[in-house]
Amino acid sequence: MERRFFGTDGVRGVYGGPLMNEAFAARLGFAAAAWLPQKGRVLIGRDTRSSGPALEAAVARGLVAGGADPLLLGVLPTPAVARAVRTQRAALGVVITASHNPAEDNGIKFFGPGGLKLTDAEELRIEHLLPDTVAEGREVAPSLRAPPPLSVGDYMAAAQSLLPSDALAGWRIVVDTAHGATCATTPVVLRGLGAEVIGIGDAPDGRNINGGVGSEHPEQLAARVRAEGARLGIAHDGDGDRTVLVDEKGGVLDGDEILTLLALHAIAQGRLVGNLLVVTQQSNLGVDAALAAAGGRAVRTAVGDRYVIERMLAEGATLGGESSGHIICADVSPTGDGLVAALKVIGVMLATGRPLSELRRSLSKFPQAGAALKVGEKIPLAALPKLSAAMRALEAELGAQ
Repeated sequence: MERRFFGTDGVRGVYGGPLMNEAFAARLGFAAAAWLPQKGRVLIGRDTRSSGPALEAAVARGLVAGGADPLLLGVLPTPAVARAVRTQRAALGVVITASHNPAEDNGIKFFGPGGLKLTDAEELRIEHLLPDTVAEGREVAPSLRAPPPLSVGDYMAAAQSLLPSDALAGWRIVVDTAHGATCATTPVVLRGLGAEVIGIGDAPDGRNINGGVGSEHPEQLAARVRAEGARLGIAHDGDGDRTVLVDEKGGVLDGDEILTLLALHAIAQGRLVGNLLVVTQQSNLGVDAALAAAGGRAVRTAVGDRYVIERMLAEGATLGGESSGHIICADVSPTGDGLVAALKVIGVMLATGRPLSELRRSLSKFPQAGAALKVGEKIPLAALPKLSAAMRALEAELGAQ
C-alpha cells in the first residue's frame, strides 16, 4: 500500500495548505505518539521559517494528546536533532523543516530511536493512526522548552572534535548558511578550529531561508570565495543536512564529487569498510568508474537519503549519499550532515596538503542531464505500466554503458 502523505523526506507542503497547517500537524503528532512502541521523550527541532513555531506547537499538542512527552529544542539543524535523539535515548525526534524548499513551504519529518529516519512501513503505520481531529489544548508550557545549549552544544563539540585544535589557523573560509538552521553552528565550529569565517546567508528573518542562497544557489558563494581569496566555500541548505562545496578557484563541488574524494581517500588509507560507497540512481556513473579503478565498489539505491542509510546498514557501509549534497558519514552521524561532510573534506585537504581544486579531479563525470517537472499528482511508477516497461527496455538496451 502506498503512503498518502509522506514523501521522500517526511510530509511537506505549502504552509496553510491541506498538508501543512496546525490542524494536520496536531493530527500527525497524535498519530506518531500512538505509533510509539514505548511512550517517552520526543525531541522537536525546527529551521528558521516563520511558520515553524506554530507548527512546532501544534505537533507538540498532538504528541501530548497522544500520551507522549515532547521537548522543544528550538532552531536546530536536522542532524543535531538526530544526534540528540541517539545520545539522549529519546523515543522519537521531529524536525519542522522543508529542507531546501522555499520559505512558503514547510514540512515534518521523524527520527526513530537511534536517530534513524523512519521506514516506509513505519510512516504508513502512522498514516493509518491519523485521527480525524485533535482537541484544542493550552499553549505549550514553558517547561517543555529546552534551554538552547542542551543539544546544540553537544552537537558542535562532537563536530569540532573531528579535527585537531587550531587545525584551521590561517584558513579563510566562506560559509553560506542559507539563512537557515546552521547560522549558529557551522561558523562557530569553524572559528573554534581557528578559521577566519566570512558569512553569507546568515541573517534569517523567517522569510528569506534558501532565497537565492544556500546549497541550491552556490553562485554567490563561488564569487565570494574568489573575491576573498578563500581556501574553500561551504554551503548548506535550510536545515543543514546537505552541503555543497566551492574550491579556491570558484568551482562548485556537488555531492558526487564530495563522496568520490572522501571514498578514494578512505580506500587509500584502508579505512573504507568493504571499500563500499552507497549512492543513488541519480548519481553520476563516473562515481562507479572512479571507485572501480581504485578497487572499490559503488552500489545504488532509490533517491532519498533514508534509502541510502537503509542500504548502508544492510551492507555494513560507512559512507554514502546523494548528488544533492546529502552525505552520510555513519561513523559520526546517523543521517546526512552538512557540517560533518565539510569537516571530513577539510580533513582530507589537511592530510594530503592538496587544494580542493586538485582533489575534485578524482571524479571524471560522464555526460548526464536531469530535469524537474511539476505534476498535479505524484503517481507511483508501479501504477504506470507503460512508463515502467519503457524504462526497463531502455535500461536493458543500455546495459552497463
